[in-house]
Amino acid sequence: QVQLVESGGGLVQAGGSLRLSCAASGGTFSMLSMGWFRQAPGKEREFVAAINWNGNRLSYADSVKGRFAISRDNAKKMVYLQMNSLNSEDTAVYYCGGSRGLYSYTDMYDYWGQGTLVTVSS
Repeated sequence: QVQLVESGGGLVQAGGSLRLSCAASGGTFSMLSMGWFRQAPGKEREFVAAINWNGNRLSYADSVKGRFAISRDNAKKMVYLQMNSLNSEDTAVYYCGGSRGLYSYTDMYDYWGQGTLVTVSS
């Protein structure tokens, strides 16, 4: 089983930046596509960004394109989400997920972390 643990969430002012991290352990990581999803209270989990196994292909939701950047370090078994120009609509619990393909919907992800809360104050 692949275990994923997110960190880096917190309280940030609108316009600010945060860098989320996802640490993987307990299984093969380098061949997995990885994604970030978020879920606000009362809403369904939504796609944020994804990256393929070697980092050559990236995908972003329209709502974060140009502001967020996903990256990975396979040697360290880490995935990152750099979030810039944050606004109140970015407030959510952010989840790291693992998949065997580059997908933008939750059902295709086999592994999930516990989530880290990002709160953007206006």
